[in-house]
Amino acid sequence: MKNYRPLPEYLTVSVSGIDGLGLFAIDDIPTNTEIGVTHHHLWEEVVRTALGGFINHSDDPNCRLERVISTSILYTTLPIKEGDELTLEYKMYEVE
Repeated sequence: MKNYRPLPEYLTVSVSGIDGLGLFAIDDIPTNTEIGVTHHHLWEEVVRTALGGFINHSDDPNCRLERVISTSILYTTLPIKEGDELTLEYKMYEVE
């Protein structure tokens, strides 16, 4: 039986220059790589996975989310080098 890994073997969580902790590449990751599920959308509730809990915002992101039925999946949009932080452009709410 294979052991559960909350993150792909090529990622780690480390101190981020953006905010708190972030996701960092241990190895180079090509463009358009499917990293994994970040969120499960269950009726009115959104449940974050370990992957979704550590990815930080950037106005110049290197990843994107794609909603597939009831999950959000993280993909790279640029080649990511070893040591780079993975980022998304996201907002939690609208400012009026």
